[in-house]
Amino acid sequence: MQTLLNPWPWYISGPIIALVMALLLYFGKTFGMSSNLKTLCAIGGAGRISDFFKFNWKDQLWNLTVVLGAIIGGFIATQYLSNNTPIDLNPNTVAELQNMGFQNAGASLLPSELFSLESLKSPKTLIILIIGGVLVGFGTRYAGGCTSGHAITGLSNLQKPSLIAVIGFFIGGLIMTNLILPLIF
Repeated sequence: MQTLLNPWPWYISGPIIALVMALLLYFGKTFGMSSNLKTLCAIGGAGRISDFFKFNWKDQLWNLTVVLGAIIGGFIATQYLSNNTPIDLNPNTVAELQNMGFQNAGASLLPSELFSLESLKSPKTLIILIIGGVLVGFGTRYAGGCTSGHAITGLSNLQKPSLIAVIGFFIGGLIMTNLILPLIF
């Protein structure tokens, strides 16, 4: 199979996302990854531990296609649609990341200093990943959904709470990137 060198342009991918959202709205469904994780936890028996997971998860099985699609789509994207060129980061960003200890900034989507099997031997990396995971889980639950759910489904439905959540996500991202991340590294 031939490798495609460029990502789909916005005028192709944008309408596809809009079509999917229109279909979900028509069928009375919502989109978001956190609801899939909640369903997977309920299937695994988390309802014995927490009332949050006590619901009829069989009604949400359709939504697990999002997880399956993300896995299959990720595989197709990395195996057939990637051109393996370095990410075109601003030179100032590369310099800042290198000052923080990220030696190959822009060489891959995920820095090997955090996301490699070798990095898991570092207690600092493990602590960062565990605390980050707990904060993301708490934030998702507190906000009533994840970034994809609020930014795609919620804003498509013109929901004010989703607009507030998305603004909060961006503010949190700016604070993390510019204030907290330099202190950690």
